[in-house]
Amino acid sequence: MSTLRTELPSSGATAGAGVLESRLTGLSREAFARDVWARTALLTRRASDFSDLFSAEAVDELISRRGLRTPFLRVAKDGCTLPEQSFTSPAGVGATIPDQVDDTALWRAFADGATLVLQALQRTWEPVADLSARLSTELGHPVQANGYVTPPQNRGFDDHYDVHDVFVLQIEGTKRWLIHEPVHPDPLRDQPWTERRSAVAEAAKGKACIDTVLEPGDVLYLPRGWLHAAQAQGDVSIHLTLGIHSWTRYTLAEHLAQAALAMLREDSRMRRTLPLGVDGPAGEIEFVRERLVAAVTQADSAPLFHRTRRGQGRPAPLGPLAQLKAVDGLRPESPVRLRPALEARLEGPRLLTRVGWLDFPEVDLPSVTRLLNGEVSTAGDLGVELAERLLRAGVLVPAGQ
Repeated sequence: MSTLRTELPSSGATAGAGVLESRLTGLSREAFARDVWARTALLTRRASDFSDLFSAEAVDELISRRGLRTPFLRVAKDGCTLPEQSFTSPAGVGATIPDQVDDTALWRAFADGATLVLQALQRTWEPVADLSARLSTELGHPVQANGYVTPPQNRGFDDHYDVHDVFVLQIEGTKRWLIHEPVHPDPLRDQPWTERRSAVAEAAKGKACIDTVLEPGDVLYLPRGWLHAAQAQGDVSIHLTLGIHSWTRYTLAEHLAQAALAMLREDSRMRRTLPLGVDGPAGEIEFVRERLVAAVTQADSAPLFHRTRRGQGRPAPLGPLAQLKAVDGLRPESPVRLRPALEARLEGPRLLTRVGWLDFPEVDLPSVTRLLNGEVSTAGDLGVELAERLLRAGVLVPAGQ
């Protein structure tokens, strides 16, 4: 197992630096990939000023004014998650749905020592959503953002590990973190720490690899599987956790196997019924093995991988009124751009995106290719008729949106 490292940020990020370098680690993407990613924990002091991302005021607004519903919020105390019914209720006339956050119940739970977990902030708080989208693009892996609000001297969860990598961004207050090396390195998504409670508890009794107090602006990176527990100090602690849902070789193997099985469905010999009285004869098993190996060798899992990847995230926000205005006012000089985070991919004449697919005549394919390559800046560059079609499909947006 790699040795844990503590890094200080560089004296200043270079122009055009990505999120990793400018806000989280002080390391370039290349250095982070080479020395840290999925290998070891990394503590970065004074990485950035995060006051533009999240705050106590943001917490209060989300809870009291945004009409949040579960599962956008969890509440935990003494290592256990409280039942949703204990902090949700209907919200009166016109809003009688029963799973809405009850701010009074939440206040009482918080005052009694419970930790508030604001989940999926990449969907509910714009600054966090923007950072998450940029980081996901930079890493090539899906990103989820949660906010943790812990009362003074309280601990929300016992020692555990996550099945995804995390960046912990301390926003307000301080929190002590105890980090131990994995008992099960690189766990898959269906291998949670609860399957190894005793091993986790035993490992947590040993000396921590990192025992530190995070202060506002500090960032801690943990690969999946690393054990951790945290406790607020003298003030309320607020931190963001950016969860990186890493693609793995096992995921690729799943996609390859699914593609191979899809091919075997079209093989009449594989659909044939086994003889009566068959009890796993070696001849049948060997025939199936040979066909399966051949299918795996021939299978193209890329379309399935990209389809799954598209389903793991959302495109950038789209305002329907701004989009209608752009369509109605479309001119050759109108500035346009490809909608961010679409995961757009051209396969033959078909454009596949997170908002659906479109087929194009051959004459339009060069223009679509230039759009994907970032070479289009106005409707005239693309062709006004094609630009209108893509605007109506939600693939193209007015520049500046």
